[in-house]
Parts: sequence; C-alpha cells; structure tokens
Amino acid sequence: MNILVAGATGKTGLRVIDALKSNGHTPIALVRDSSDTSALPADVTLRHGDLTDLQDGVCEGCEAVIFAAGSGGSTGPEMTDKVDRDGAKRLVDLAAKAGAKRFVMLSSYGAENPDPDSKLGHYLQAKHDADAHLKSSGLSYAILRPIALTDDDGHRNIRFGDDIDPEGEAARGDVAAVLAQAVDDPDWANATRQMQSV
Repeated sequence: MNILVAGATGKTGLRVIDALKSNGHTPIALVRDSSDTSALPADVTLRHGDLTDLQDGVCEGCEAVIFAAGSGGSTGPEMTDKVDRDGAKRLVDLAAKAGAKRFVMLSSYGAENPDPDSKLGHYLQAKHDADAHLKSSGLSYAILRPIALTDDDGHRNIRFGDDIDPEGEAARGDVAAVLAQAVDDPDWANATRQMQSV
C-alpha cells in the first residue's frame, strides 16, 4: 500500500516509516519545505505540504494515511490548534476525498475527556476534536492513545485498554509499530485504544 505519513521527520514518524517499509508498504513522507529530511531513507518519496495550509490533492494515490505529527511541546496554543486540531481535520477531509481505505491517528491518553485545568488541557482538547472529526468522517479509522512517550525503541510488549497505568510510559518504537500495523489490520477497523509499553 502507498501510505502517506504526516510527521514523517519526527521522532515517532521516522520509526513509522521504517516499520511500514518492514511490513512491505510504500511510505510517502509529508514534509514541509523547511523540514530536515536527512534522517529519512533515501528511497522514500517526499510529498511537500504544510499541515497549517494543506493543499488539495496531498492524499492522492494513497490507500492509507497516518497522522504522527505534532506542533511540539514548545509551541503555544495557537500552533497547537493549527497543527494538532485543524491540520489533522483537514488531512482527514483530504484523505476521505482521495478515497483512502483507512486513516490512522496518533492521539494521546486523556483525549477522550480532556481536563481543561490540566497543563495539557488545551493540547488534549485539540486531539479530542481531531479524533471526533475522524470518527464522523466516514473513513475507516484507527485511533491510538498512548501515555507519556519515551524515545526508546521498546520491546513490542504492549498493553491496550482501560487497565493501563496512567503513570506509565509508551516507547516511540512500540507506538510506531502499532501505527504501522493499524493501516490494514482488520482488528483495528474503527478502533480507539489506549496503550502503554510494559
């Protein structure tokens, strides 16, 4: 499958690219003109686009889309809304228009019922809104909500569901493996799952 990856040059996105290639898929990296693409494999196709201003056609020819992007912890609420909420929603719409078979969303633990008083309240609300938009899009979807991310590769020992430890961690390598699996796994069709590495 040709799979568009938003956030392909990020810490999780790079791992997603590798996981997709290992699974026999053809990843297409969505990158900004200013993106540092040096860490991407040389044979990966680049497709230029900015999540704050996505143009029509960015999902053309892609059978699935993975949203692994984020505005980053150092940006303010405005950029969070532009990337994590509005950019994600726009990408969902373009994926639906292009006839994608599935949209895989990297969300976050706590996005189900965001606490407006928490330090991540604004971010979680943005993720909540993007997730809700995806669920109502008519696309087959998979939404992954990991707890606090680490830069570890992980051991693929993963727990899903409501019995995860909110104080635990999720290795980016494990997260990427799940995102890559979810593009065509029937068990992930229209599923929303919390996860942690154990």
